[in-house]
Amino acid sequence: MIPVKPEKLFNLPTQKLTLGCPVLDRLVRGGLPVGSVTELAGESGAGKTQLCLQLLLAALRPPALGGLSAASLYIHSEFPFPLRRLLCLLPSSAPSSAAALNPLDHVFVRPAHSPDDLFSLLAAADALIARPPSALPVRLLVVDSIAALFRSEFDNTPADLKRRSSLFFKIAAKLKEQARRFGAVVVVTNQVVDVVGVSESDGSSSSAIRVGNYGSLWSSGRRVCPALGLSWANCVNTRIFLSRSDEIVRSERALEFGESDDRDDRTVVRTRRKMEVVFAPHLPEASCEFVIVREGVFGVETQRPQN
Repeated sequence: MIPVKPEKLFNLPTQKLTLGCPVLDRLVRGGLPVGSVTELAGESGAGKTQLCLQLLLAALRPPALGGLSAASLYIHSEFPFPLRRLLCLLPSSAPSSAAALNPLDHVFVRPAHSPDDLFSLLAAADALIARPPSALPVRLLVVDSIAALFRSEFDNTPADLKRRSSLFFKIAAKLKEQARRFGAVVVVTNQVVDVVGVSESDGSSSSAIRVGNYGSLWSSGRRVCPALGLSWANCVNTRIFLSRSDEIVRSERALEFGESDDRDDRTVVRTRRKMEVVFAPHLPEASCEFVIVREGVFGVETQRPQN
């Protein structure tokens, strides 16, 4: 037996799960890594759930196509579960093996109604992951969303805040344990809150300079930051921020005839979306635009200026 040098153990490539789009995969250097917790943060309608549904189908792909050849566990706290949207994505995800001919057989859905309920589900998930009811192992775990569970569960008192932080750490520790133990990709979605008290002159304030290791972010023209504060920020390995902004643009008909009025039938609203790496141990800060269409979530190629 040939001994392996210790330093080579740290150079082994980490398996990753594709986001289902080459442009988005380039942003995250090939996909989401197994063995860690990735957070998708953003306001309502930013695309968090859409991307999570796409990941469920991407996990079914073989590793040669960026998948895990694996089933998924989807724990949702926002109701109802978006089954209709998942069915819309099925035609665009060609089955890659006999086991994936019916993708819905390999997506296990569980509802969570409170933080304690979530922790109980995660504890029970050990048996599901260790002995999956399908022909595929469970290697993708999605919690959508973590903030919804804590939204009205706690008051702003020292005792409640202490209990909330304790639950954060218990849930995060369990997620990280399952990610490492089962070689799974763990994805958690989070909401955002408005940042108040920001100075317009320099964009900073004592309460909004930094939370964790990221600065304030923008979405829909508002300065925001991911919910649940510093305690939860320290619980995730990677944070990806999804934002959106609406632009009013002239319609093609108005441009063609040179019309200058601003009536509703002369203008259209275009939504621009951006995915941004806020922090990650293996990624630089970077961003790219993306779109959501019937077929799924896709990154937009950046046009390089011509010489």
